[in-house]
This record gives sequence, C-alpha cells and structure tokens, in this order.
Amino acid sequence: MQTSCCRQCRLSIVVLHEAHIAPFLENIKKSFGTPLALVHDMGKGILAAVANVFPDVPDFICHFHFLRDIGKDFLGAEYDIIRRRLSRQGIGAKLRYRAKQLKKNMDLHPELVPLLETAIRDAALPADACQCFPVVNAYTLIQWALQGKSEGRGYGFPFDHPHLALAKRIRQVNTDIEHIKDIYLSGDWKDNDPYFKLHVDLQKIMQDKTLWKAVEAIEEKNAIFEKLREAMRIAPKNGSHGLNDEGQKGNIRTIKGRVKKFRAWLTGRKDYPENSAAKKMIGQIDKYWEQLFADPITVQTPSGVVQIQPQRTNNILEQFFRKIKREDRRRTGNASSGRMLRTILAETPLVRNLKNPAYMTILLHGKESLADVFAEIEISAFREAFRKARNAPEKIPEKLKSLIALPDLSERLVSIVKMTAA
Repeated sequence: MQTSCCRQCRLSIVVLHEAHIAPFLENIKKSFGTPLALVHDMGKGILAAVANVFPDVPDFICHFHFLRDIGKDFLGAEYDIIRRRLSRQGIGAKLRYRAKQLKKNMDLHPELVPLLETAIRDAALPADACQCFPVVNAYTLIQWALQGKSEGRGYGFPFDHPHLALAKRIRQVNTDIEHIKDIYLSGDWKDNDPYFKLHVDLQKIMQDKTLWKAVEAIEEKNAIFEKLREAMRIAPKNGSHGLNDEGQKGNIRTIKGRVKKFRAWLTGRKDYPENSAAKKMIGQIDKYWEQLFADPITVQTPSGVVQIQPQRTNNILEQFFRKIKREDRRRTGNASSGRMLRTILAETPLVRNLKNPAYMTILLHGKESLADVFAEIEISAFREAFRKARNAPEKIPEKLKSLIALPDLSERLVSIVKMTAA
C-alpha cells in the first residue's frame, strides 16, 4: 500500500461494530496518517468509529450503499411477501416437475427442438407438426417462466427483482395458456394435454390474492424508486458491471440538482402525506444530504494546489474482498463469510501457491502441467458421467437456451398457434 495513494484518495472500509472498527482505523491513522476524506456505508458502527477516530475529516456516504439501503426499506415489505408466497406455493418445484415430464417426451422426439426453432423463425407451423407442438411449446413456456429468476444485472435487490420477475412471467404464461389451450391444431383435444396440465399447475398460485396484491404494490413503488435511481446515476438498468459499478460519470452538482428535483416531485405528490414509506425515504435523503454530495477537496501538492473529487462509491476494497471470497468459495465450496474470515489468513496461501514454482513441482509430481495430471483420470468413467449429465431430464436442450432468453418468447409462441389455426 502506498502512503501517498492512501492520503490523496479516501479511506473505504466495510465493517460491523465500532469496537472492532476503531482499533483498525487507529492503526490506519498511525501507519499512513490522516486521510483526506472517507467514503463508506451507513452502518452505525462505522459512523461512530469514524466520528471518534477522524472527527475533522470530510466524511461521505457511498452512493451505491445509500441507494441500496433506501430501496430495501422502500420495497422490502412487498418483495418479502412475493418471495414467501412463491415459496409457500412451491411453484418452482411444480413447474420443474412438469418440465421434467415433458422433457421425457421430447427426448423420444429429437425433431421437436428444431421444429420450434423453425416455427419461431417462420412464425408458423408445418401442417404435419401440429399434433406434437403442444409438448415442446408447454416445455418452453415453463423454462421461459423459470428464467425470470435469472433476470437482473448482478446488483442484487432492490435493483434486481428476480422473484418479482418470476411471478410476472408465471402470470403471463397462465394468460398465454388460457389463449391457446382450446385451439386444437390437429383437431384432437387430447393433443393439448400439456396445456391443460400446465394450466392446472398454475391455478392455485393465480388465486393467491396476497401475492398479486403485493406484485401490484411493488410495481407502483418501484416506479418511484427508479426515478431516484436515475437521478443518482448509479446502478444503471443497462449496466454490465454489477456490484463493481462505480456510478455514471457526471458533475456531482448536477447529480445533486437531479436528486433535489426528485425530492420536490415526491413531496409534492397528493398521496405523499399518507405515504409513510415515501416519507421515510425523504427522511433518509435529508439525513445524509451533506454526506452524499461532496464538493471537491482542495489539496496542496509539490506541484501546486489541486482539487480532488471524492469517489461516489467505496468499491475499491469491496471488489478486493469479493475476489478473495470467490476464491475461497471455489476452493472450499463454502459460501460462508464468517468461515472465510476465520480461516482466510491460514488457508489463502494454498491457492496463491499455484503461482509458486516449488509448490507446483510437488503438486505436479513429475508431470509437465496440471493438464497432464488431469489426463490420468479414467476417461471412460468421465465420458459416461458426462453423457448421463448431458441427457438428464432436467437439463435444458442447448438449442433452446437462446430462445428462452428472448424477452418476448411467450408472445411469439402464442402468435404461432393463433396464426397456424387461422
């Protein structure tokens, strides 16, 4: 660590309790001096420790953590209801079971997946394919619905809403099935048995008034949260950096002005006086206002006076921590942060030693490379295990994956049935 870098940038720390934080900050102060500024989350422990150890240092709040915490408070109650209701209904297990049954049928007819590809491309079905189409159509609709839980940009809640996306896709699939289940392309109602069974699977959850009330409520509230998200220019919807997002570049005064306009818009709504969640949001904005929008810091250097704009997030150390955590998870298979923190100092070198020639000499045991070591694995056993995994009923056919990723896939599938029947 370079002292000049530490002093001229800012101090970014993720911690839990003041009793643990203060000694760490004192050590930083002793080793590197007093930082020019600090950027961190709103944890009570770090707020108290910073005030105690660095009482006169400019202190700022990470925009990502601020917006995330506000969003959790604002949307959390409804989102928890959605998550619990989906779990209680067991809808994921129901859909996976139905998909497994349909997949067995599809495995007997390998022409079904190419048929679906052709149908989506041409927006119509060949006449001789009408009888078997409901099998692959119902299977694809199920997988498309389940794909909703993979929606998001890697930010986590409240920016990503995988359970909400799943619920909305389930509702869409139910609507789609109701539109096509009575369209008998081959003239025999029995061919539509996959639609009928899927429709039955969805009936209980579609009658869950608590779930759909929460979905309606969170969509209304999310429209407000998205306005604040846009104003703060953080965690953009089309972002590709996930938790490593540093926020869109821009003048901090411009962002401050945008948040000020958002505040005026929200407090000016007719429903604001009765909206306790919105009032709590405004209270949080007001509480941390001065710590959110920092003016540039003037610094005297050998080259003269310069101004440094404090960073908007504390991602530098968090990215490092996440990297260490990923490496530990890959090595141990355990995702527990507590376990990692208890063992990291003793065990981290085991992975780092893969770059150590002496360690590699022992590990390779006379072989030229790790590839040569792995080559000693019995290939026939590996191939058999791979074949079984590839043919597992739960595994989505490779050619379907790109189709399931289409946001409007369900609309296309319904359109194919209707146009074929016309």
